[in-house]
Amino acid sequence: MPLTRERTTAPGKAPAPRRAPRAVRTPARPRSPWPYLLIAPAVLGTLYLLVYPLLRALLISVQDFGLRQLILGEAEFVGLENYRTLLTDPRFWEVVRRTFVFMAINVALIMLISTLVALMVERLGRFGRTMVLSALVLAWAMPVIAATTVFQWLFHSEFGFVNWALRSLGLESFDRYTWFASGPASFAILVLLIVWQSVPFAAITLYSALTTVPGELYESARLDGAGARRIFRSITFPMIRPIFMLVLSLEVIWTFKAFVQIWVMTRGGPGDATTILPVYAVQTALSAQHYDLGAAASMVTVVLMSGVLVAYFRQMFKQEAEL
Repeated sequence: MPLTRERTTAPGKAPAPRRAPRAVRTPARPRSPWPYLLIAPAVLGTLYLLVYPLLRALLISVQDFGLRQLILGEAEFVGLENYRTLLTDPRFWEVVRRTFVFMAINVALIMLISTLVALMVERLGRFGRTMVLSALVLAWAMPVIAATTVFQWLFHSEFGFVNWALRSLGLESFDRYTWFASGPASFAILVLLIVWQSVPFAAITLYSALTTVPGELYESARLDGAGARRIFRSITFPMIRPIFMLVLSLEVIWTFKAFVQIWVMTRGGPGDATTILPVYAVQTALSAQHYDLGAAASMVTVVLMSGVLVAYFRQMFKQEAEL
């Protein structure tokens, strides 16, 4: 037999540890510029369409910028004088109060109706679900100007469908009733219009979230004797809560900056009954030709909307951490 030499260690000494093989380092590949070049047009477009107007409005808000400055291009720096003038105006604070009331009413109605519609669609058959979703998509796809014009004709004093229907029901007091001459009526019509335009997006999004809830959870809850309200409170809403909060934040933004519907339908009237912050900013800038005050009002609008969203998200994250 061939003799083999075995490595022996002295008594009382541990065997020498084996060295781990060295890792082979691969040279780092140089980063390709193509991903940055592909997203560059989108980034530049965002900067031009969003960031530049915001910075320009901020600059105008700290200048004495009227019609003369708009034509000649010479504006004097006045610091925070425009903000001081704006914040000491009682009409401005009335507009702020009306803006928050308008936002709260719209968002509450949108989320309530959208949740009910999403729950209804989930329980419909295939044909009914297809019809309802198709109607929601068609309503969602209607242009804002077209929808606003339709609502104007619906509530027309002489040829409107609403007045005709109310007269047909025997309510003769609505004969040639001028809806847009009344502040509360104009406010209610605008709320109805914005809710009608916003519900399709919210309802479709919430229905998509409902489809992700496992059916086994519902079956187990029913076997335990839970009713519909308990199932929604304990199973459905906790499962769709992230999407629900996302839709809620989007609707806050949508209603807070509503402008086109109000401007086309009432231009903030009658009086100031439908004037909210975006409308107030345009009125100040165009009608009174105080572009500096209009820019200041726009910046205050951005700050207020950002503050509402930050406070809301902080509360949402706090509740998520407690769960």
